[in-house]
Amino acid sequence: MTPADVSDALVAAVRDAVARGEVDVVVPESAVVLCVDGGFESPVALRLRVDPGVIARRVGGSVTGRGFVRVEVPVRDVVEGVARGLGSAALPPYRWDEWPRTFDNPGFSVRYAYARASWVGRWARDLGVEPGAFVNGEPLELALVGALGDLPGRVVQARRERDARPLAFCLERVASAYHDVHERCPALPKGDERPGAVHAGRAGLAEAVRIAIGDGLKLIGETPRERI
Repeated sequence: MTPADVSDALVAAVRDAVARGEVDVVVPESAVVLCVDGGFESPVALRLRVDPGVIARRVGGSVTGRGFVRVEVPVRDVVEGVARGLGSAALPPYRWDEWPRTFDNPGFSVRYAYARASWVGRWARDLGVEPGAFVNGEPLELALVGALGDLPGRVVQARRERDARPLAFCLERVASAYHDVHERCPALPKGDERPGAVHAGRAGLAEAVRIAIGDGLKLIGETPRERI
């Protein structure tokens, strides 16, 4: 599931509420959707100035303290949604500095995260670890899932504003989160450890990172590199 899927569901909920006479508004073409703490939230009700509960109950969601409609989504669905790709319509170009090659340089961090995720995929195959569904994980991994889930919405924002920075900044957050996961939540078995479901899920998460960052780099005019 992606923010676009949630947006479609929210718009359908507004349309149904209008048809049943519960609200009197112009049905929007789309709804802003943010990934927050492992779920999706939208200010659609605030923007339309309607009771958020009217929309929330139609999508099986809840209302946050600030009046956003929140939809809980299993982390597996978020990861699988991002792994479907970010699309191919180019955005305005954006360039990070190539040097220095340190983690303080966001350009290096993003490019190296793509390379690391690509390496994991190759090494996992060599060890017989097939990417699997990422069902749950450590807090660091869930933070990474949250950053990944925000990417599709930032692509939409960048396209709407004709400014690649929302996507670029989100890629930086994804990269930073992935470096923590890569170093502390290994996707590959160590020593005599046998490959298991945990490794398969983490390999699947790394594959989603590879696809997401690779697509993001292409959208802003850069060719992803497995070696930098």
